[in-house]
Amino acid sequence: MLHDPNHIYIFDTTLRDGEQVPGCQLTTPEKIEIARELENLGVDIIEAGFPISSPGDFQSVVEISKAVQHPTICALTRANRGDIDVAVDALRYAKTPRIHTGIGSSDMHIKYKFNSTREEILARAVDAVKYAKRFVEDIEFYAEDAGRADIQYLALMVESVIAAGATVVNIPDTNGYCLPDQYGSKIRYLKENVKNIDKAIISVHCHNDLGLATANSIAGLQNGARQVECTINGIGERAGNTSMEEVVMILKTHLGLNLSTTINTRNFYEISNMVSSQMRMPVQPNKAIIGSNAFAHSSGIHQDGFLKNRENYEIIKPEDVGFPSATIVLTARSGRHALKFHLERLGYNLDKSELNEVYQLFLTLADGKLDINDEDLNLLVSQRLVKQS
Repeated sequence: MLHDPNHIYIFDTTLRDGEQVPGCQLTTPEKIEIARELENLGVDIIEAGFPISSPGDFQSVVEISKAVQHPTICALTRANRGDIDVAVDALRYAKTPRIHTGIGSSDMHIKYKFNSTREEILARAVDAVKYAKRFVEDIEFYAEDAGRADIQYLALMVESVIAAGATVVNIPDTNGYCLPDQYGSKIRYLKENVKNIDKAIISVHCHNDLGLATANSIAGLQNGARQVECTINGIGERAGNTSMEEVVMILKTHLGLNLSTTINTRNFYEISNMVSSQMRMPVQPNKAIIGSNAFAHSSGIHQDGFLKNRENYEIIKPEDVGFPSATIVLTARSGRHALKFHLERLGYNLDKSELNEVYQLFLTLADGKLDINDEDLNLLVSQRLVKQS
């Protein structure tokens, strides 16, 4: 398979894995709206649903296939022919269809989920890929719970499904178990020991149970994976999936990695709000990249440094992710520099002694009031000073 060795394919699963959050199900029209925004964002692949799971999911895959032009449309299946038949039907309008099939790869899943053997599971994996390949050229295989799988068996499974026709092999850390060095080493082992690995793209799919989804995904990319599976806002089952905006901005910030995407990062803030609103799932204020506090500075030391040079405390510009602007939040920990900045914004030009006087009043007020607004500042100045022109 020919592809730019430095291009990272962005596989968005907001509408499939992301939607598996209790109480956050979307209607088909809502899914179409998000899918169109994902296309504007520049994602390479949209996982539109799991067609056999429900009539609604089937219909969503059909309608998203009609609604978007450029991204590959992917449908999830288990490793059985019935699932694959339904997925093929759901993808009939897709301009570029992909079937995403797979099965458990860890001994835990083989024994306790499938009550089976390694040999039997391997045969089922190969049969599913060969069968799907009859209908669709682009086949992605997921080795579920690869994070806990025996590495030699995982390598044999990956080699076997590539030989059967898989174009992408997904190595999921399904339970968010791995440490970054463990996960990265697993990807590197496959890259170096699976003889036909050059015929497929390795994909990383990490969960956030231990807060390591983004770190593990980056470790996978550093070790040879070239597709990352992620969601807007990092939503997903349990503690969520890898956050797309985090991975993309890490690659954009760390140019030394020499890895790039086709994502228009200035659309992040808008699509984050859309997903949050439609799923009725608020974004935590301290969420990296798109949380409401991501570009808010409240400590006096930070505010002073930021006002002298943004880069003292900002490695990403808010406008690069479509964020309205950085904010200097006034609290009891704010310094004179921040107060002066806000007073000048309101038209007050104070000398040093006047500023000191207002600052003392400000500290007294801020100790008892969480949110200092423009009305408060006007009141402080009017108490003691004459407005300067």
